Formats: sequence, structure tokens, C-alpha cells
Amino acid sequence: MSTTATAASEEKSPRFRINIGAILMEGRALVALLLIIVIFASMNDNYLAAGNLATIAKDVAFNAIIALGMLLVILKGGIDLSVGSTVGLTGAVAGNLFAGVSLPLTDAVMYPSLWVIVVIAVAVGMLVGWINGLLISRLNLAPFIVTLGMLYVGRGLTQVLLGGTNITNELRGEPGLNNEGLFSIFASYPLGVPISAWVMIALAVIFSLLLTRTPFGRWLYATGSNERAAELSGVPVRRVKTRVYVFTGMCAGIVGILQIANIRSATADLGNLYELNAIAAVVIGGAALSGGRGTVRGTIIGAFVIGFLTNGLVIVGVSPFWQTVITGAVIILAVATDQIQQIVQRRRAHARAVAQAQKDSARRGSLESKETS
Repeated sequence: MSTTATAASEEKSPRFRINIGAILMEGRALVALLLIIVIFASMNDNYLAAGNLATIAKDVAFNAIIALGMLLVILKGGIDLSVGSTVGLTGAVAGNLFAGVSLPLTDAVMYPSLWVIVVIAVAVGMLVGWINGLLISRLNLAPFIVTLGMLYVGRGLTQVLLGGTNITNELRGEPGLNNEGLFSIFASYPLGVPISAWVMIALAVIFSLLLTRTPFGRWLYATGSNERAAELSGVPVRRVKTRVYVFTGMCAGIVGILQIANIRSATADLGNLYELNAIAAVVIGGAALSGGRGTVRGTIIGAFVIGFLTNGLVIVGVSPFWQTVITGAVIILAVATDQIQQIVQRRRAHARAVAQAQKDSARRGSLESKETS
């Protein structure tokens, strides 16, 4: 009995170790986040102070909202390099609407209300996404090329709309024009938490339900895993491609409004490099750049990893140049770890298939020998 028990325990022990390793690999973003918090909290007592946490939450929220839209695009197997310039463009559109719009052929100036401005700005972001999606899905253009071109278009239009100047005082609105309240609403702290964080939470819930409880979510994962097979199965692949870019543009438009409210100005460099931070958050969160794999939960954790890391480097006095180097190294490490995990999983699957084939062959050989005897 003891010999049998020992043999059984020896068989189960390796499996147990493998499962622990798999759990750590799957939850590597969360493990990295916890390590970052512990390291920087031990180096600086102010790291976990309420004021600093609120600052981190606000900065993380901007990146996370963009990353949620980027997640949909990457799940499809695409990329969107234009989201940063779309943030700047929507901010410039909103700033110009606050400053007033001259009506053609008249001397009249129109001042839209606050919520009309918000809707128009977000709609502009969605329009940019729709154009990207249309070019990619209908003309079969490469997402990298289309969105790279749109990056330049969006940044150029932003500079045209701003005319080399920042829009600042006009964002306050004017009494009687029904366009006041941008700062008090979109830069507020309900229950002590930045409004951007509340928006992030709401969008995370919506996108999670979208991916897990709707046909669109199933279509998206199927398209990212195998586009041809999904198309043959009746999935409206072109529609899915277009919609993911519309969602990304919507997220960029929302961040554009939140950003001009928080910095109290519409500037030409608004949203600069947001696309790279968003891609980094999605990748660190465990999504595959080839498509078909990724979660909202992982993306949010990835955004927090970047936010806590960046803030920690600042608070301990690391040079901004080294901050960029370290952040880039973390992104490379995340991608390399993901690739290593995929290689290990493929090898294990192959080993299991070989072992099963050998068992089946031995079983067939045993049956044949019995029949012969």
C-alpha cells in the first residue's frame, strides 16, 4: 500500500508543479503589477499615498480606455496606429466648438451646448475609425499602412484646426450659452475617484459583456483565430473589421474630451504616443498580436502595470530617458514571455499527441496479437 501511495504521489507531484507554473504564466501581468507595487512602496513612503494613487488612477484610465479599443482591433489580428492623433483631433474639434463656429454666408456665430460638443467630438473619433475600417475591410489594405497614414492625417488636421495656438480660455464656456461645465464634469472626482477612472470601469464592463455575451464577441474571436474559417462559417467578417475600428475611434474621442478637461487646454500634441502605450497594455495583458486571444481583464491589468511602473520611476527620481528604456524593456519582456509560453504549450501538446499515438499503437498491437493467438 505504501509503495502504491508513494508512486501515486510521485505521479501527481510533477502535475502539481506544472499547474502552479501555468497559473503563474497566465497571471504574469498581475504578478508583475504586485511586484512593482511592493518594490516602489518599499523605496518611497508616498507611493501608496491617497493623492498619488488618485493621480495614477487618472493617468492609467486614459491609457486603459484607449487600450480597450485597441484590444478589439488586436483580437481581430489588426493594429491601429491612429488612435493618438484621433485623441488630438477630437480635442481640437471640441476646442473649436467651444470657441464658436461661424455660420457660412452670415455674421452669426454658433455656440453649441456642452453635451452637443461632447457628442460631436466622439462622433468625429468614430468617423475616423469608420474610415479606417472601411479602407481595411472593403479594399483589403494593410491595417498598419492605413492607420499609419491616418495618424499623419489626424495630426495634420489637428494642427490646421488649432492654427499653431492652444485653445484654453474658451473651454470654460460662457454664461447663457449653455456650454459651461467641461471642467466641473469631466475633471471631477466623484467619491474621491477621478471621473476618468469611472469611465474606464464602465467601459470595461461594457466591453467585457460585448466580448463574452454577444454574437459580436464570438465573431471577433473567430475572425482573429482564423478569418477564412470564420467567413466560411457565416461570420460577417467585413462588418466585424469595420466595427472594431469604430469602437477604437469612439474610445479615442472619449479620451480626447477627458484630456482637454484635465489639462484645461486643447493642444496640437494631445494624445502623442497613446497608440504605443495602448498596444503595450494589451500585449502585457496577455493578448496575442496575431489575434484571437486576449481579455478585458488582462488589458486593464496591463494598463495598470505601465501606470504604476511609470509613476514609480518618477517618484524615485529615475531620469526620464531611463524611464523610456525601462518601459520598452518591460514590453519586450512581456512579448518574449508570451512567445515562450506558446512554444512550451505547443511542445507539450505535441508530446501528449505522440504519447497518445504510441498508446493507441500499443493497444492495437495487443489486440492483434490476441486475435492471432
